[in-house]
Amino acid sequence: MRRKAGTLLPLEAEILDAALRLHRGGERRFHGFGIAKTIAAGDDTTALTSHGTLYKALGRLEAAGLLSSDWEDADTAAEQGRPRRRLYEVTGAAAVVLAEHRLKASHAAPHGRAAWGTP
Repeated sequence: MRRKAGTLLPLEAEILDAALRLHRGGERRFHGFGIAKTIAAGDDTTALTSHGTLYKALGRLEAAGLLSSDWEDADTAAEQGRPRRRLYEVTGAAAVVLAEHRLKASHAAPHGRAAWGTP
């Protein structure tokens, strides 16, 4: 079954919620593993079936204009002895879309999904 264009899946809503919590806490940018840990630490979370699922969702959110990303500086990664990470950041539209999702979900949207407006 194909999902309707402009729908926000539960995992995508959790990613946005976690990213916005990190942002409010002073972490402007985050990487995939960091957001997975934040999601896992949340009160009402869906278990990630795989990190591949997470990264696909991050990609969809970026394509929708709700996240932006770029690669970490190579020197920073080298200083810490690890590969570079892709760093994500929420856009201004993310909070609006998440609020719309929650409002529509509270009005019993089918299958817990809600549509978002144009970012």
